[in-house]
Amino acid sequence: MLTLKNPPTRIEVVQAGKGRDLLFLHGAGGHMPNDPLLAALATKYRVSAPLLPGYGRSEGEDGLRDMLDVTLHALDVMEKLKLRKPIVVGHSMGGMIAAEMAAIAHTEIEKLCLLAPAGLWLDAHPIVDIFAKLPYELPALLFHDAEAGKKLLTAGGGDMADIEFLKQFLVMNARRLGMAGKLLFPIPDRGLAGRLYRITAKTLIVWGREDVLIPPVYGDAFKKAVSKSKLVKIAKAGHAVGQEKPAAVLKAIQDFF
Repeated sequence: MLTLKNPPTRIEVVQAGKGRDLLFLHGAGGHMPNDPLLAALATKYRVSAPLLPGYGRSEGEDGLRDMLDVTLHALDVMEKLKLRKPIVVGHSMGGMIAAEMAAIAHTEIEKLCLLAPAGLWLDAHPIVDIFAKLPYELPALLFHDAEAGKKLLTAGGGDMADIEFLKQFLVMNARRLGMAGKLLFPIPDRGLAGRLYRITAKTLIVWGREDVLIPPVYGDAFKKAVSKSKLVKIAKAGHAVGQEKPAAVLKAIQDFF
């Protein structure tokens, strides 16, 4: 647990591995049970993965009102952890936050990896409204292999259509989506498109070719907007590209940085 002074906040941080510092920012669903991406990253890096207020044991979501508050919060967490120019990796909502961090504090973030980030909106390619979805609909939205995704989301047990599982999920999810909604609802656009030009970090953008939640065309839009960037599309992977293909994502990060 990490304590921040302004505003007074306690933040849960998952840490694992040895080596170069890597800061990981999760998506709207938080960390998956036994998250395979964090496990893969920890084989090569010293991973610090804070949970945003509203997730896990992290507190202080009422003090974060908008995108700027969340971005500064993430920078405060990075500073409190004493991470000096880490590789910053963000998935989906976490990628949106990571991109904002790199745009605002571009002298502090030199290496950036965005995994299917949210934050842009293309009228011709609308993004699915995750706030309107029930648990049993999520595997097909997040994964190319929905059955394997279901096992990852439930840690190999539980029926996502079961009424008891649904009750527990909705109680836990209310707090998480209350926080995520500040950034993603009704659409995941808080003006990031107008700030991407400020990113000077060497940037790796990774997308699953079969992403049905945020279509891969958004990867091309990010690539066009961020000057020092490379786009890698991974076959047979959906939106949760890191959890579905952790070895491929790890290799892409190692090869680029």
